[in-house]
Amino acid sequence: MKRTDMLRRERELKKAQKKEERIVREDDDSDLTVGDFIKRLSSLFFHDEEKIYNALQSTEILEVLESMQKNIEERHWDSIIRKAVKATGVKQKEEAVKDLKSLLS
Repeated sequence: MKRTDMLRRERELKKAQKKEERIVREDDDSDLTVGDFIKRLSSLFFHDEEKIYNALQSTEILEVLESMQKNIEERHWDSIIRKAVKATGVKQKEEAVKDLKSLLS
């Protein structure tokens, strides 16, 4: 086997290992920050300019909220929800915030 082939295989192996480590880290929610939860939550919303439609129906949103409850202090929950809704740019922000807060209790 040529040296270049061996180096290519080593690079591919390192790349695969880094990808696997990144996937494992993404599954572990304990080290996520408030900003990470805001981004994750806002990316799951189905919305137009007016309102968010899937705030109460989405299981992914519910899973993120449950993870947030386990890993983030309660005093940050309100700001995470408000900032995630604000990031969408919808006009009916308060309705979406109220729906999401109802899922927390």
